[in-house]
Amino acid sequence: MAAVTNVSSDLVWQITRNQNSFLVKRNSGGGSQFSRDPLNLQNKHSFKYAGYANTKAIGVQASGSNGVSVITKKPSNPQQPGKNIVTVNYGPGASNRKIYKGVASKTAKNGYRGDIREDAVARVSAIRRAQKAKKETPARKPRGAQAKKAAEKESE
Repeated sequence: MAAVTNVSSDLVWQITRNQNSFLVKRNSGGGSQFSRDPLNLQNKHSFKYAGYANTKAIGVQASGSNGVSVITKKPSNPQQPGKNIVTVNYGPGASNRKIYKGVASKTAKNGYRGDIREDAVARVSAIRRAQKAKKETPARKPRGAQAKKAAEKESE
């Protein structure tokens, strides 16, 4: 049986902060650094939002057919990364309020990252807003001088 070693989140971050598969570096904008980590709510390259480095993390993503997936990381078994991800899917028929409540309750359990609750709910809100169908604006009716010109063309 192999010895199980616990590595702190801070150490993981210090080792991987300059090079990891989720890091995106941009030369424009003052050398900004972003993250493609699915457990990163802000897509910012920082320890607070790095889902791979923290033992407790939450991610919100759009799923197929206008749904939302909430991904959480269980802190109980960090040495088994395949088993410590929990995904909850909300379909397109789920109300926004139900999804907000689900995300807020995930972050409120036993002190599970209450500092990112607002960011998680904002991410759900942005995804749901983007999934809404655009309203068709009807063609504007001409008024004033333009209406007179249109009426003259039709009468000719």
